[in-house]
Amino acid sequence: MESMTLTQALILGIVEGITEYLPVSSTGHLILASSLMGLDRTPEQKAALDTFNIVIQGGAILAVLGLYFPRVVQMCKGLLGKDRDGLALAIRIFVAFLPAAFLGVLLKEHIERLLFNAPTVLTALALGGVFMIVLDRAKIRKFRQMDGDEAERFGPDLPQIRMSQAVLIGFLQCVAMIPGTSRSMMTIAGGVLVGLHPRRAAEFSFLLGLPTLGGACVYSLYKDISNDGPNMFEIIGWAPIAVGMISTTICAALAVRWLVNFLNKHGLAPFGYYRLALAAVLGTLIYTGVVVLHAPDDINPMPGVVQIDADGPAAVETDEG
Repeated sequence: MESMTLTQALILGIVEGITEYLPVSSTGHLILASSLMGLDRTPEQKAALDTFNIVIQGGAILAVLGLYFPRVVQMCKGLLGKDRDGLALAIRIFVAFLPAAFLGVLLKEHIERLLFNAPTVLTALALGGVFMIVLDRAKIRKFRQMDGDEAERFGPDLPQIRMSQAVLIGFLQCVAMIPGTSRSMMTIAGGVLVGLHPRRAAEFSFLLGLPTLGGACVYSLYKDISNDGPNMFEIIGWAPIAVGMISTTICAALAVRWLVNFLNKHGLAPFGYYRLALAAVLGTLIYTGVVVLHAPDDINPMPGVVQIDADGPAAVETDEG
């Protein structure tokens, strides 16, 4: 019997699609939506929900593949030796991906045991908000004071990023393994800090999400299918998964297009204030018992610590975003 209705799958897909590439923490929003709909009340439901929330990130990947298809084709041509800039960009995406690929597998269980708890999530949301407000005033405000042509010429294009800059963005992406941080926030901020125009920083963040989110999806799906007991497809059902994937794809595409225009006009500060408000709302709901945060089933929680569901292996967004 399916444990998730099509409406619930649609809501989760919309939440994931909107928040995956925005610097607001998709984890915090999915926790809130899942708990309010009562989808994580039993261990079996919770395990399937964890996998579902990671697998529908595939829709976010499809959105970026569609929107940035010319860049993807350019990288593919580069790997075939037919486009020098494409090869340079592909190498930089790979270099930026390596820290999360390595540290995600190495630190996954430690992060789940020590950091998947209410204080960490709320602190990460709030500190991330303050960080974006400060970064906006220190680094991004000047772009809004430039005319269009001057702003577009500022900083290197993605294939011209130095390797050291790509590595820095990659390590900043790893910070997003702390739940509540947001992968998008850290990678966009990293791009701005190394001198990229905010629009290009966002584009690099989207492209870096392809191997990062893709790896998390494949690994989580493999774990779910290979484990003993019923898998996600048997518990949730094929139809809700399809609805979740489709709604994620559509909403992620809309969110990406909107974010690029919004950054050019308003910067990151509004997202910072939003995160502070979200931390206050989520904290209130946790304190009043409306939202319950659970520990992963395969991790022994530390005594006295309320813990939350893991977003998955190296699912650095899914922190997030």
